[in-house]
Amino acid sequence: MKVRIVDAFTDRWFAGNPAAVCIVEAADWPQDAWMQQLAGELNAPMTAFARPRADGDWDLRWFTPNIEERLCGHATLATAFLLRAEGLAGAAMRFHTLGGLLPATVADDGTVTLDFPAARPVVRPPVEGLAAALGASPAELFGTGELGDVLAVFDSEDAVRALAPRFDALAQVTRREGIRGVTATAPGATGADHDFVSRFFSPADGLPEDPVTGSAHCALAPFWSARLGGSRLVGRQLSARGGVVHTELAGDRVLLSGRAVTVLEGELLERQQVQTG
Repeated sequence: MKVRIVDAFTDRWFAGNPAAVCIVEAADWPQDAWMQQLAGELNAPMTAFARPRADGDWDLRWFTPNIEERLCGHATLATAFLLRAEGLAGAAMRFHTLGGLLPATVADDGTVTLDFPAARPVVRPPVEGLAAALGASPAELFGTGELGDVLAVFDSEDAVRALAPRFDALAQVTRREGIRGVTATAPGATGADHDFVSRFFSPADGLPEDPVTGSAHCALAPFWSARLGGSRLVGRQLSARGGVVHTELAGDRVLLSGRAVTVLEGELLERQQVQTG
């Protein structure tokens, strides 16, 4: 089985969000425990396993180093980019996932557009201990429904950039409240080349700060479209690696677009260790 490392939501190496992508050629999935162990060994923010289907679509699963995830944007983008680059799929493809059916298209210039479900934020009451764990009090707080995140809205880009969370405390809060992660967000600075900014924290799932979080933009896109006007916006994630997500609100769906680059390619040596089940 080949393994590629693809940086997603960026057009250069060592930026954006790295995903390990594994193409499964066997008819059956490897055993869940084996896929989880491989994800832990690779230690990327997300490892994607893609398997071709008889109907021409693809099955897709995502694993953090600690858990199997239900929805992931950057690893889906990385997978679509790689399948197209390797000639394994056409410009349009569909992924069957735990998060539902997710179409994707790849333009001639390599830009990938994902078609994800929108998660419209709703006001939620304060979360005990959240402000202390983040190190600052958000101006507003929203829930994101099935996405499972909390949207913490701040007044300025600088406020989001300056956040220095206590990850141990934040993990305790999110576990207690059943929260997948916390998205800190604010409008972009005046004159910036983006409309809004964000940072995403999910320490309970082994991701203290995710470099670029496509799935979080399922909530960010409708939220900022309502606040700023316009269905097409650009989000910049303010992690150390940084990344850019182009968003377009389309009814109950969100189109997420970005670039990707393949950084590394390797092959598992112990093929006999791949156990299917």
